[in-house]
Amino acid sequence: MNAVNNLALERESRVGNIAFIDLKAQQKVIRDRVEKRLIAVLDHGRYIAGPEIDELEQTLAQKTGAKHCIACSSGTDALIIPMMGMQMTRADAVFIPAFTYNATANAVLVAGATPVFVDIDPYTLNMCPKDLERRVDEAKAAGLTPRMVLAVDLFGVPADYPALGAIASAHNMRVMGDGAQSFGGKQSGNWVGNITPITGVSFFPGKSLGAYGDGGATFTNDDEVAEWCTSIRWHGTDEARANSVRVGINGRMATFQAAVLLEKNAIFWDELEVRKKVARTYDARLGNIAELQSIPDGTESGYGYYTLQIDERDTVREKMNEIGVPTAIYYKTPLHQMEAFTEFAPESGLPNAEKATSRVLSLPMHPYLTEEQTDFVCEALLASYKAA
Repeated sequence: MNAVNNLALERESRVGNIAFIDLKAQQKVIRDRVEKRLIAVLDHGRYIAGPEIDELEQTLAQKTGAKHCIACSSGTDALIIPMMGMQMTRADAVFIPAFTYNATANAVLVAGATPVFVDIDPYTLNMCPKDLERRVDEAKAAGLTPRMVLAVDLFGVPADYPALGAIASAHNMRVMGDGAQSFGGKQSGNWVGNITPITGVSFFPGKSLGAYGDGGATFTNDDEVAEWCTSIRWHGTDEARANSVRVGINGRMATFQAAVLLEKNAIFWDELEVRKKVARTYDARLGNIAELQSIPDGTESGYGYYTLQIDERDTVREKMNEIGVPTAIYYKTPLHQMEAFTEFAPESGLPNAEKATSRVLSLPMHPYLTEEQTDFVCEALLASYKAA
């Protein structure tokens, strides 16, 4: 099931309808304020580059501690745009985990580079530093130039950036974080957006901080990166937006989406605390039958999703559906086994990524689950596992 369908995924149960992601409940809380924001946009008429864009960038940069936040049209463009600024070619290698959404690989290819797939750590489900070292050596042997480590904070947990950063530094590579699922997460006291030199985030509606359409942002502390991102998102033009100074794209965020995000951000940080509470209940009740995603010391998840690994996953999922609990699978196929990317697949395979596809199961995760519903999800999983 794809992410778009999961937005409307809900099941009827004895504790009421349980939504996998509940945007309806959230909208009831903020609708009046969102409508006022949208009316303000209609009144000033700056549907592109309106003042809400600047306000959103300043608000998110200040909160995360990043020097720059550059709003753009999607989470994918938030990755593509900074890589375009690096002017990479197919001779340049960008190392990405094989177990993630296809947007990460697409971004590398659209930016002109070659994706090199890296296996994951079986416990965190994020990029494995030891396998990264192996893939860097292989890429060099194949005549590629290592240029970037593009790690993904899967399901909300920031990747092992200290270890990945050390490897990148040893090979003169940049590090970029794909924080599409981890906004609100932290590592070593820093928020996602200010953990890596460059971070791309998504504001797809199903994200924990989501718009009512596509949107994204690139965070960076590097003035040069910020300058080229600002230019590239507007067709590569100069500050006057008159002359092209580099190749660019139409990567602008619509003002309406910024208006929505400003009101969603106003409640996001309180919602994050509720997400953590739901996760603590899942952790406490399900750890004996399922393998929980490991969160290293000094790292905090943003809980974009709550995903565990469990045996007999498909049978368990079917039984939970019958009981009235919606679930999702992220992801059924690792990237190196997808038709579009098989030419980049390593001959040895990526066993941890391949194994994870048959065991991962994502549970309802949003701040509008009641305690009764959260307990019911746990009971349903326990019962379904016992019957599987």
